[in-house]
Amino acid sequence: MNNVLGLIMGGGQGTRLYPLTKKRSKPAVPLAGKYRLIDIPISNCLHAGINKIAILTQFNSVSLHRHVFRTYRRDMFTEGWVQILAAEQTPSSAGWYQGTADAVRQQLVEIKNAGTEYVLILAGDHLYRMDYRDFVQYHIETKADITLAVQPVSAEEAPGLGILKRSASGEIVNFTEKPKANALAGLESISNSTKPFMASMGIYVFTTDLLLDLLNAPGDDFGKDIIPATLADYRVMGYVFEGYWADIGTIRRFYEVNLELAAAQPSFDLNVPHQLIYTHPRFLPPTKLDGATLNQVLLADGCVIGEAEITNSVVGVRSVIGSQVVIRDSVLMGADYYETDEDRAKNRRLGRPDMGIGAGSVIEGALIDKKAYIGRNVRIRYLPDRPDSETENWVARDGLVVVPKSAVIPDETVI
Repeated sequence: MNNVLGLIMGGGQGTRLYPLTKKRSKPAVPLAGKYRLIDIPISNCLHAGINKIAILTQFNSVSLHRHVFRTYRRDMFTEGWVQILAAEQTPSSAGWYQGTADAVRQQLVEIKNAGTEYVLILAGDHLYRMDYRDFVQYHIETKADITLAVQPVSAEEAPGLGILKRSASGEIVNFTEKPKANALAGLESISNSTKPFMASMGIYVFTTDLLLDLLNAPGDDFGKDIIPATLADYRVMGYVFEGYWADIGTIRRFYEVNLELAAAQPSFDLNVPHQLIYTHPRFLPPTKLDGATLNQVLLADGCVIGEAEITNSVVGVRSVIGSQVVIRDSVLMGADYYETDEDRAKNRRLGRPDMGIGAGSVIEGALIDKKAYIGRNVRIRYLPDRPDSETENWVARDGLVVVPKSAVIPDETVI
């Protein structure tokens, strides 16, 4: 695996995850109360022994850069690196990344300098646990030029993904990027199944020399341009991944995945001793509960929770929750720091509540981003037919209420 470069896509504007991406890139969005999405592919790489890891970034990337720099430092005696390859103007390229393939194209010099025989291209906004050693070994054993990680999906999921068909030997013979729902007939790969379509996971292994050649030709996106154009002339294989995989591309899916992690029997288990997810180490005190009742809750470090009732929810790092609070089916991301007495005095002068969830509030079916100031006796309700809308301090998406980072919800507010 020392001969593999792990190349992680840092994502574009992430409009479908707005407002979580209002001040950060998609891979920097918090997950499960204590991680960030970028921690998933980096952890998978490190567990597989991939020590050369590069992250291609462009949009709202400051917090992502900060997290990677603070978390994944390698000492001088460790082979390899975790580095940022940011979009930049050069004599040969003056524009932003135009797609996944163009992002890689603009960093070909760095890819060559890595000196690896294979390039593993990964997404920065997926949740899964894959042993990349098996993936790369399949690529080598099948004598593939390109290998895609693939997985069965339902008809509902298929229009948002690249749908393919494989031969009996595993070679991909047809690839359609994001087909329309009325064009799915004939693309089925598995009969009599609730998941009859085979989809690309957006995870690829290329032989480096071939990747360099392919990117000399036009085409800005791997799924739309590069992969379909290679099927006739190259051996493109599909590696079937049977584990849990979630593409966290929308607010609704982000919300669902977080609550799945809090379930009594989660689809994806965070507690796998030999394959833990790495993240920024924090020196936080234990969580303090004072009469709280918790049921099916994913609870992070450093929280202070009064006599609250919390059900089927995620409570992120440094969350402060007052007494007589009810939280159901919600995701709280916590805070980046604790407020001091001086901070609280400033809040009073500004006429805003303290950071956290004020006493007597009821929150149902909501996403509360970091550093939110939610006052006393606030009511946030889930309305399945709520139309998408945006106000100064909250946003409605997919029926959910999202309170953006640092937003203020005054006392007695009803949403």
